[in-house]
Amino acid sequence: MDDRAFTKLLDYLARVPAVGPSVGHGADDEGRWWVKFEIDTGHALAWHVVQEFGHVLNYLSLNERLPTVFKPVSPPPYLNGGPGDHLSWVIETQDPAFRPGTCAGWLEGRLPQPVDDLSRWTRDEDG
Repeated sequence: MDDRAFTKLLDYLARVPAVGPSVGHGADDEGRWWVKFEIDTGHALAWHVVQEFGHVLNYLSLNERLPTVFKPVSPPPYLNGGPGDHLSWVIETQDPAFRPGTCAGWLEGRLPQPVDDLSRWTRDEDG
């Protein structure tokens, strides 16, 4: 899969509060792809972002789930340190027909708009 296939998703993720730089992306020969990135867990909206991504990418509908998985990934903590330095997040799919740009469209249609306007994000005072 050509790197250009990831442009829309990477550009969108870069606008999401608390999302740091992309750590990498790629696809196998069958078109199953992944995007790995950081989330600043100290950011006031970090867990809201995790919750929104988890909802849209893992559990949008009981009957019609997207063919994506959003999850944390980490090297062994006992060798590398804590989540502030070594916790990353990945979006991946096993369905080659579901392209990265399509994933960006689903996120864009369901997350606060515009996504980079902090006032649009729900803030729960209880954390």
